[in-house]
Amino acid sequence: MDLLDTLVTKGLRRELPTREEALAVLATSDDELLDVVAAAGRVRRQWFGRRVKLNYLVNLKSGLCPEDCSYCSQRLGSEAGILKYTWLKPAQAAEAAAAGVSGGAKRVCLVASGRGPTDRDIDRVADTIAAIKGQHEAVEVCACLGLLSDDQAERLRAAGADAYNHNLNTAGDRYADICTTHDFQDRVDTVRQAQAAGLSACSGLIAGMGESDADLVDVVFSLRELDPDSVPVNFLIPFEGTPLAKEWNLTPQHCLRILAMVRFVCPDVEVRLAGGREVHLRTLQPLALHLANSIFLGDYLTSEGQAGQADLDMIADAGFEVEESGRTTLPRHRAEAAADAADAGCGSAGGGCGPCGGAAQEPAVEPAGVAVAAQPGEARTDLVQVRRRGAGTDLPPNA
Repeated sequence: MDLLDTLVTKGLRRELPTREEALAVLATSDDELLDVVAAAGRVRRQWFGRRVKLNYLVNLKSGLCPEDCSYCSQRLGSEAGILKYTWLKPAQAAEAAAAGVSGGAKRVCLVASGRGPTDRDIDRVADTIAAIKGQHEAVEVCACLGLLSDDQAERLRAAGADAYNHNLNTAGDRYADICTTHDFQDRVDTVRQAQAAGLSACSGLIAGMGESDADLVDVVFSLRELDPDSVPVNFLIPFEGTPLAKEWNLTPQHCLRILAMVRFVCPDVEVRLAGGREVHLRTLQPLALHLANSIFLGDYLTSEGQAGQADLDMIADAGFEVEESGRTTLPRHRAEAAADAADAGCGSAGGGCGPCGGAAQEPAVEPAGVAVAAQPGEARTDLVQVRRRGAGTDLPPNA
């Protein structure tokens, strides 16, 4: 295809495709899918070889959020039966992080629900970073605490944080459709604050919320303009008890097209295969490794993920290798620019973050009765059911 040849050439040169070219990737047919994956895979291998970076989530504070983000099981008014608890103590968080590091994770992502941190919360997170790095000096730490204010980004960097995650989630023109308690510009401003403090910026999207292909292209182009080091691609997990509970719009094939489009638009950036991959990609997950160079192990914020060992087996079976500790994730030109920016106290500095999880958990997808044949390209809701974290254990929803 002339389109794919053009996109590969641009990707190898780090040139931005046109919006029309990005839309055309999303419009390709299932018959063309393997060609699309192969083309985007060439770009991925140019900048990241066959390495896969592993990341691990520590959920510092779950639920109890005053924001009304429609996709989130922790939102204001959510009726989802999730785990709810206030701040973990630093020693508890360090113990959780150790499980991820032992499974091969290079990065620990510290996430807390809420609009944004207070100054006391920043102190808590600083103590947690110290506890984690006291045990694992080389591990990268990414904070994901919501909207930042004043000098909070600088304080996080001084405390040892390497990165900050704050996703744009969807196109600016439709942001008000999914959230009313803050706006798109608030999110952009927080990413820029993190960059200005010398933190590595991580910002991504959620696909499957009823958006159009044009909306997907718009948010990815907005991300390209922000130029984060890491772009996590999440696929909506439609939790019962949230406004988007019935939004089952994705097929495995379209998920791959979305990942390919992101790779073409952001060729030399760490693309993270994030929340919802088990539910929506299912048996096509190994193909996604040809597009994304980073994944999360185990559980997500409020739902169960695939068993950590299953992820490690998948990486090996697909012919990829786990990125070792001490290896710089980003290509040399980005890593050097990031180091210069960090030394100057502005710009981005490293890798990325997003929803991730622990090792050795039960699979997140299960048979849900007898499968009913679907038309080609049709989303399958009969094959999966979302399992919340704590399901099948003695942990109550509000533990």
